[in-house]
Amino acid sequence: MTKENLFALSLFPYLGFLWFLTKSGQTPRLALVGFYVLLIFVVVTIPAGIYAKQVYGQELANVDWLHGSAESFLSLSNILVVLGFRQAVMQRTKPTPDRPADSSADKPSA
Repeated sequence: MTKENLFALSLFPYLGFLWFLTKSGQTPRLALVGFYVLLIFVVVTIPAGIYAKQVYGQELANVDWLHGSAESFLSLSNILVVLGFRQAVMQRTKPTPDRPADSSADKPSA
């Protein structure tokens, strides 16, 4: 099996992952957007790889400006996922009138 075929086949489990994540309704919205932005990375990477091969006769990883441009979508995806989950954690740990702040961090450990 070639790496291109493996790459294409890996999309199906990821699409299933996105479907279940979306259907659960429990994923922070910004994190979910980040997971979907990863699909943009895939869509951009495929033609970039073809362009690198046809124009430069190189693998995508060897054409720095093109590879970096494609990888920027991966970075954006990661940032959105982290910020989405960070936001959810911050909201969950924020004290409310009916739930005091968790003071267990202030207690010395035995």
